[in-house]
Amino acid sequence: MKLARISQVRNLKNKTVLLRVDCNVPIQRGKILDDARIVSSLATITFLRKKGAKIILVSHLGRPGGKVVRSLQLDPVATVLSKHLGKAVPKIQTGNWHLTPQRKTILQKRFGTMKPGDVVLCDNIRFSKHEKHNSGTLAKDLASFADIFVLDGFAVAHRASASVFGVSGLLKSYAGISLAKEVSTLDHFLSKRDSTAVAVLGGAKLETKMPVVKRLLPRVRFMLFGGVIANTYFRAKKYRVGASLTDMTHKDIICALGKKRKVCMPQDVLVGSLDGSSYRVVTIKKTPHAICKKDEAILDIGPQTVLSYSMQIKKAQTILWNGAMGYFEQKPYNMGTHAIARTIAARSKGHAYGIIGGGETIQSMNQVGMLDDIDFVSTGGGAMLAFLSGAVLPGLQHITK
Repeated sequence: MKLARISQVRNLKNKTVLLRVDCNVPIQRGKILDDARIVSSLATITFLRKKGAKIILVSHLGRPGGKVVRSLQLDPVATVLSKHLGKAVPKIQTGNWHLTPQRKTILQKRFGTMKPGDVVLCDNIRFSKHEKHNSGTLAKDLASFADIFVLDGFAVAHRASASVFGVSGLLKSYAGISLAKEVSTLDHFLSKRDSTAVAVLGGAKLETKMPVVKRLLPRVRFMLFGGVIANTYFRAKKYRVGASLTDMTHKDIICALGKKRKVCMPQDVLVGSLDGSSYRVVTIKKTPHAICKKDEAILDIGPQTVLSYSMQIKKAQTILWNGAMGYFEQKPYNMGTHAIARTIAARSKGHAYGIIGGGETIQSMNQVGMLDDIDFVSTGGGAMLAFLSGAVLPGLQHITK
C-alpha cells in the first residue's frame, strides 16, 4: 500500500498542521502508567517542528461517549509531551468541543498566534458527541483550523470518526512517520511468502479474529490458537466446557477450521475457578468428553500445549501474535501466555522477525520484561486485525496514493 507520507513533503514552514495522534494511554490517579503511544508520535512531531510547522495535536482518551469526564482530561498527556520534547506543550481549552461560532473564532485566533515549531494539545476529542459518527460540523470545524492534516495514530485508523476520516477528506492529508511504518510492516508481512511463518491468535473477541484467520491461513505454516477460539472449537465439537467463554456465532467455521493441517488447537488446558483458588490440567482426548465441571472454565493452555506451540515458534522465521492464551490477568492462568511471550521474544531480534499487537498482548510482554526484544510492536490491536483481514481502513482512504 502506497501512502502519501508527511516525511516526503518539503515545504512545511509556517504551515499549520492538524496532527491526529493516539494518546489513549493508561492513567491512574493522574499519572501515566505507560507512555508508549505518546512516544510513538514523537518522530512525526519532531520532524514537523524542524520543518517549521505549527502543530495542533488532537487525540482521545478512554470512551467518554460524548460526555465530559474529568478523569479523561488530557492534562497528564500535555505534561509528558512537554517532558519528552523539552518544550512546553500548552493544553488548549476547546470548550470540550462544543464549538459555538464564538468559540471557533477564539480558537482560530489562538492558533493564529502560534509560531513555527510550536505545539499545542487540544481537549479529548471524544468529549464531542459528533466525533464517533462523523456527524454535525466537527470535521469541517477541525479542517478550518489548519492547512494540512496528518494521521499518526494507527490504533484509530479503522475508525470512521470525524478526527480520523472526516477531516482527512477536507484537507491535504498525509500519513505520519509512525503510521507509515506500521502500514509498511504489516503490508510486508502479508506480501512476504515465508513458508515457516507462524501466527498465534488468542483473546476474547472472536468476531475480529475470524476474517484474519481466513486471510492469513494460506500465508503461514501454522496457526496456533488459544482463548475464545479454542474454547469455542471444543464446545462446537461437543466437548463439555462448563462456564468457559465461547462464541457460537462462528461455530461451523471454527469446526471446519479445526480439520485443517495448519491449525493447532490446545492439547491440554488449565481449568478452574476464576479466582485461581482451584485449578487443574486437563488433557484433551480425541473423543468428546467433559473438560470442565459446570462451575469451572478453560482459563489457559496447558504445559503440553506450551511445549508444542513453542517448538513451532522456534522453527519460524516470521512470527505474528495477537491475543492472550487465556485469563492471564489472574494467576496461575498467566503461565501459558507468559511462556508464549518469552518464546516469541527469545526468537525475535535475529533468529526471526517478531510482530505483536493488541493491548493484552503488549501487556503480557511487558509483564515478562521482554517487550524491547520484539522487532515490531503495533500500537493498534483492532486496527492491526482489520488491516490484516484486508478491510479498508477509513483513516487510510484519503492518504493512499
